[in-house]
Amino acid sequence: MKRLLTALVLAAAFAPSAHSTVYTQVLPDKSSIEFSYSQMGVPMDGRFRRFSSQLSFDPAQPAAAKAAIDVDLASIDTGTPELDSEAAGQDWFALKSFPTARFVATGIKPLGGDRYSVAGKLTIKGRSKDIVVPATFTTQGGAGVFAGQFTIRRGDFAIGEGAWAAFDIVANDVTVRFRITASGK
Repeated sequence: MKRLLTALVLAAAFAPSAHSTVYTQVLPDKSSIEFSYSQMGVPMDGRFRRFSSQLSFDPAQPAAAKAAIDVDLASIDTGTPELDSEAAGQDWFALKSFPTARFVATGIKPLGGDRYSVAGKLTIKGRSKDIVVPATFTTQGGAGVFAGQFTIRRGDFAIGEGAWAAFDIVANDVTVRFRITASGK
């Protein structure tokens, strides 16, 4: 009898939880994608006001997660309307040909605690690069919050062509910060 009880306790402890939460619905009003860069040595910040996401994340099974984020590049907000208009042009984002940037996760690896390594493909302006994004996942008031930051080189994606191709005025490194909040079921 004692062995049967021990087996049942162990089976319950290692069985997938019937109450495991899968986070699928991104809450745009509680989420953000921001960036920072340097222009003529001066730190500059901005954000994208609109993006959409497809998400399926079960903290109990992170390897099965799926995530894709599409950023509406026309929603750029640098705090200066003239810069926002310039970013839409052919030399920067070329919005007529490439209206969105896209990140698709190809693998999520737990690193311990609330830390994860998210591998994926980032596509901007028709150019794709494999990247690895460090991220955290926490629960806050019934929602799941993914947060992190990573750095891209704008030259890898032809962001800033022509007179802007050099990195003396606008730096090559752009740091992207994100906070994606999702509800679960």
